[in-house]
Amino acid sequence: MKHDEIWVVDDDPALRWVMDKALADAGHAVRLFASAEEVRQALTTAAPTVLISDVRLPGESGFDLLKLLHQEHPRLPVIVVTAHADLESAVAAYQGGAFEYLPKPFDVDELAALVQRALQAQPTAAAAAASAEEDQLIGEAPAMQQVFRAIGRLTRSHLTALITGESGTGKELVARALHRHSPRARQPFIALNTAAIPAELLESELFGHERGAFTGAAARRLGRFEQAHGGTLFLDEIGDMSPALQTRLLRVLAEGEFFRVGGHEAVKVDVRILAATHQDLEARVQQGTFREDLFHRLNVVRVHMPALRERREDIPLLLEHFMDGAARELNVAAKRLTADALQALSEQPWPGNVRELKNFCRRLMLMAPGRIVHKSDLGEMLEGGRATVAASGDWRRELRAWADTELAAGNSLAGAEAEVERILLGAALDKTGGKRQEAAKLLGWGRNTLTRKLKS
Repeated sequence: MKHDEIWVVDDDPALRWVMDKALADAGHAVRLFASAEEVRQALTTAAPTVLISDVRLPGESGFDLLKLLHQEHPRLPVIVVTAHADLESAVAAYQGGAFEYLPKPFDVDELAALVQRALQAQPTAAAAAASAEEDQLIGEAPAMQQVFRAIGRLTRSHLTALITGESGTGKELVARALHRHSPRARQPFIALNTAAIPAELLESELFGHERGAFTGAAARRLGRFEQAHGGTLFLDEIGDMSPALQTRLLRVLAEGEFFRVGGHEAVKVDVRILAATHQDLEARVQQGTFREDLFHRLNVVRVHMPALRERREDIPLLLEHFMDGAARELNVAAKRLTADALQALSEQPWPGNVRELKNFCRRLMLMAPGRIVHKSDLGEMLEGGRATVAASGDWRRELRAWADTELAAGNSLAGAEAEVERILLGAALDKTGGKRQEAAKLLGWGRNTLTRKLKS
């Protein structure tokens, strides 16, 4: 056997042929298998230098084979290929000790380069796999595969990570996935949006305070760092943090200790920091508004969440997921999009990214007239329609003009009041992220009234 014999296991003979030719052209000896059982038998007398395995195989799965190889040949680089490219598959691949995870379809040159890299490096095992039920990372686009790979590689790590991306792309979901798939998974995950708290209160929120530290401090309060001890603290919108707090945060990262506000005794903590921002921190460092040393402390590993316009092929998947979730959340019948409606939504700009798409699905569940949603039903539910209405002038004057026109034409206004309530209800639920009690307060309704109107 050549020193660099590559074993390929895949039940698709055409794909085996393609990989065989590509790897042979790259100068490698290749041995082909159609099942995990064939590989098991061959391992009794030989072993490859690199193994490439599909996930879905007849009989024993690729993950089962990966588990065996990790136990009996822990230094063997295994490249997992699969057509089912999601976070759970990525993490499961790394959990089993995969060297790399490659979604189908892939470029054969990319595979050959990956094999060459595997020959020059030792494999790295990763840790546990699990998936969130509702707010999970979803995507098949290449940009999302990069995110899944990054999470998979970090599953045994305690490293600080910086998560970047535009507002609404799902940076907190990445942070939660990094925590959920880490050695700290059984410990607390504490999330804090630093931009949502006034600067004068953020210090106490982060580090806690002693009794009497300031007016109103009637008792000692533990801050978010102490609450997250042993686990993960996620600091969202870190770019908005004041220079003074940046200095305090730097000390915690460097020394693992801090002082509560008004305190004189150092508090030691073991916390993994995950930070996120939609801003260009390198530019802020150049401008002198963000500490360079803190930036480097946070930017140990970077994970970038792509904007929705950079992964349009994922919009149909996200629409289906969010529409089903909105139907359960609002306790209404599920609705489905026609092909023309789906196409129209896939072409929208979605400047608010995944967050905007999710809120749109809530509005769609409330306002679409039937169980099947056509392109013509989308109307003013789309951002462009809402912007046009908002820009047209005083809504009261517009409503009166519409009513006068309808009555002059001999039409009834029956149903208009219910439609207005649907629009207001959709706006309130968008504002509160689907929280019914808060939406009811915004509308001046009781919770029972809101629930009754949702059902109707």
